[in-house]
Amino acid sequence: MSDMNLDKTAQSILVENDQGGYTIPTKGLYPYQWNWDSVFVALGFATFDQDRAWREIEMLFEGQWRDGMVPHILFRKDDPSYFPGPKVWGTDGGPIPSSGHSQPPVAATVVRDLVEGDRSGKALERARALLPKLMAWHRWYLAYRDPQDLGVLAVMHPWESGRDNLPDWDEALRAVEIRDVEPYVRKDTSHVDPSMRPHKDDYDRYLSIVAAGRKAGWDPEKVAATCPFFVADPGVTFIFLRANRDLLKVAEALGADAEAKEIRGWIQKMEKGATTLWNEDLKAHVARDLRSGKLTDGISSASFLALYAGLTDEPVLSSLQGHFDRIASKVRYLMPSYDPDHRSYEPLRYWRGPVWAMINYMIARGFADAGDASRAERMRADTEALIETGGFAEYFSPESGTGAGGGAFSWTAAIWLTWASPSRADQAA
Repeated sequence: MSDMNLDKTAQSILVENDQGGYTIPTKGLYPYQWNWDSVFVALGFATFDQDRAWREIEMLFEGQWRDGMVPHILFRKDDPSYFPGPKVWGTDGGPIPSSGHSQPPVAATVVRDLVEGDRSGKALERARALLPKLMAWHRWYLAYRDPQDLGVLAVMHPWESGRDNLPDWDEALRAVEIRDVEPYVRKDTSHVDPSMRPHKDDYDRYLSIVAAGRKAGWDPEKVAATCPFFVADPGVTFIFLRANRDLLKVAEALGADAEAKEIRGWIQKMEKGATTLWNEDLKAHVARDLRSGKLTDGISSASFLALYAGLTDEPVLSSLQGHFDRIASKVRYLMPSYDPDHRSYEPLRYWRGPVWAMINYMIARGFADAGDASRAERMRADTEALIETGGFAEYFSPESGTGAGGGAFSWTAAIWLTWASPSRADQAA
C-alpha cells in the first residue's frame, strides 16, 4: 500500500473508532475510552481536524475524579465484551463509571503541541479551560503516587503503568497474594492469540490488586499505604517530568504565574528524584519496588524516555546511545519494549518485547531534543517500516515486523499521521 493510501487508511481508522467525541483503541478488544490512548489519538486528529483533537482531550477530562485523578478507563457504556468492567472495579470517584487508577500523564504535552500547532486561533482559550484540570491531575500524582516525596512516581497496578506485563513487574507481582478474586472469564484472549497476552497467573494477581483497591474504597492515600504492589516506574516518572515541562510552557503562555511557579518546583524535585532510579550496573534508569527497595535488572523501552524527560546530561545520553546501538544490532526493528539480551524477553508477548509505535515516537522526540537526529530518524524510519509491513496493529515483533494484538488500532494510526508517515516527515523538514 502506498504512503498516501496509508495516510487515508489511518484517518479512516480514527473516524471509524470515533464514538461521538471520544475514540476507542480498537473494536472488540478495547470498547471504552482509554486515557493515554485518547491523548495520542488527539495528535492524529490534529493533522486533519483540530477541533476534534481538542474534543478528545476534553471528553477524557469529563471523567476526572473529585480528587483530581484521571482514570485509565472511562466506562461510558457497559460492554460485556470487556473484562474487568465497571462492576468489578466498584468505583464512585467521578461522574463517569471508571477504573480505580490512572495511566501515564501524557495530556499536558499534547495540549502544548495543540497550542503550538494551532490554526484556529482558539487554542489558548481551550488550554485555559484545561489548565486547572491538568494542575489537579498532576497534584494528585505527586500526592498519591509519591507519598514519600522521593521525586519519582509509583504505580499501584501494572495497568497503571500502561505497560501491563513488563518484566520489571514480575518480582513485585509474585509477592502479591492471590485473594478476593471471584471466578472470571477473560475476554482479551477471545480477541487475541493468548501467546501474545499476559499469563493467567499474572491476571489473577492483577485482579487481586484491583480487589485490594476496592477494599480500600479507592481512597488514594489508603491505596498508597496498603496496596500490595507499589513500584516506582521510570516510564510514568519520565512522562510526568516531560509533561510538567510542557505544562509550564502552557501556563507561561496563559500568564498563569502562580501555576508556573508551582510547576517549576515539581520539575526541580523530579529531576533530582529520577537519579534514584539509575542502575549503575546497567547504566540506565530502571524500576524500583518501593515495598522491597529493590531495583530491577533489565532495560525497558521506558529507560530511553529519560531523554524525552529532558535528562540529556552526557553520562545518560552516551549510555543510552550505547544501549540503542547494541539493541539495534540484535533486532531488525527498534525499539523492543524489553532488552533482547534479557532472560525475560519475548518478542510477541505484549510488553515483554514487542515494539509500540507511540513509545517509539516519544523516544525519537527525546533523541531529537538531545541533538541526536540520526537515532531519532532511525526510530521514525523503523516505525514507518513496521506499519508498512504489519499494518496498523497494536504492536509489532521487533524481529519480523509482524503486527500483533488488536488491529485497526487508533494510536498506531495517530502516530502514523502525526510523525511516522513520510508525508508528515516531509512537512516537518
